[in-house]
Amino acid sequence: MLWVMQFSGFFSAAMLMIVLSPSFQSFPPAEAIRSSHLHAYLRLPSYQVSSSTYSPLDRFSFRKASEFGNADKCRSTDHKITGVCDPSLVHVAITLDVEYLRGSIAAVHSILQHSLCPENVFFHFLVSDTDLETLVRSTFPQLKFKAYYFDPAIVRNLISSSVRQALEQPLNYARNYLADLLEPCVRRVIYLDSDLVVVDDIAKLWSTNLGSRTIGAPEYCHANFTKYFTSSFWSAERFSGTFKGRKPCYFNTGVMVIDLVKWRRVGYTKRIERWMEIQKTDRIYELGSLPPFLLVFAGRVAPIEHRWNQHGLGGDNVRGSCRGLHPGPVSLLHWSGSGKPWDRLDSRRPCPLDALWAPYDLYRHSH
Repeated sequence: MLWVMQFSGFFSAAMLMIVLSPSFQSFPPAEAIRSSHLHAYLRLPSYQVSSSTYSPLDRFSFRKASEFGNADKCRSTDHKITGVCDPSLVHVAITLDVEYLRGSIAAVHSILQHSLCPENVFFHFLVSDTDLETLVRSTFPQLKFKAYYFDPAIVRNLISSSVRQALEQPLNYARNYLADLLEPCVRRVIYLDSDLVVVDDIAKLWSTNLGSRTIGAPEYCHANFTKYFTSSFWSAERFSGTFKGRKPCYFNTGVMVIDLVKWRRVGYTKRIERWMEIQKTDRIYELGSLPPFLLVFAGRVAPIEHRWNQHGLGGDNVRGSCRGLHPGPVSLLHWSGSGKPWDRLDSRRPCPLDALWAPYDLYRHSH
């Protein structure tokens, strides 16, 4: 667990203590399964790329992660995990694309470093490039994971322009389709953005009690909720009336615990898509994939401790300025916003907190 202390607004990385839970041991390679569900959401590209053709992935090289193993307190070693449907698994979904690949690899690495039972974590990677699966396997030979190709055509006609072009990428919307992408036997999943690191045991987040709610996330009720929608939204009762009877609060969709059983039963994907269709004609918000989630779930979220999403570390979307942490314990550091730690570190203009991301970076720099 990571405890953060701030003095007079100045953050000192030297005051941080990071405790890594399991000791590393040698274990046989875990399964790495490729998805065979080739329905609409998993339609693979029809073209073949020549081995001599340059790929954007050619510029990436990652060090192989250290071996990892479960601590003695984990479930009996007599229990052999048989596949993605095993009830002892913790399911984590993360997107993988070329632009944020370095961040995704660091996020996975951080989860393994701080998990008491890393062998019990199963990763569901939503990919825009099928070659990424090989890269993940070479970086994490023991990792239990499955790769799913998300077809951009699914959402291309639903996406509206945003305040930042990066928010318009189709893969940002893949989280809307997790209930369709993942196997029906997967009843719950933790969704994580690619620009974060976990510095606590992910099993603690997994055990969140959602009660009657479909999703859980840290809520920020002090934030100005009205700014997430346009004046035309608030002036039209047919739109703003959706929050009638609710007490909506802002929450960040980069860290969510999702009950997939309830999601599938209610059909929340269609509800999100409906708001995206309305946005195309009525321009009711300016941000990307966040507002549809707020429209459907705000005021109906199981609250999770703020320690699980210290967000905004990327800085604001205009100036990209550095930001500090809120007081208190921290279990997850999230560089949401325009600045990313790998870019700032490479340019030698890092923010103070970027030093906390660096230990999980497995990127191999060329010399």
